[in-house]
Amino acid sequence: MIAHRRYPFRFQAAEQTLHGGIVGSLLLGGSKVNPLKFTDFLNKNSSEGWRVQTMEKDIRRMLLFWKREAYVVILGRNT
Repeated sequence: MIAHRRYPFRFQAAEQTLHGGIVGSLLLGGSKVNPLKFTDFLNKNSSEGWRVQTMEKDIRRMLLFWKREAYVVILGRNT
């Protein structure tokens, strides 16, 4: 008999905050994810046992002309 293991997965979207994202988009024409905050986000989840399974960069339109960068991250861990 084959034993099946369960692996929980979690979906997270890492993007700029409302303050940094909108202001950066309006003034500079685009807003990017802060690399230090993104590193902290990944390290916090890693310390809880989560590992990055896949990650995609997502460029979202904001108010017709401006762009906002986000990362869609799928995390998984062994039970």
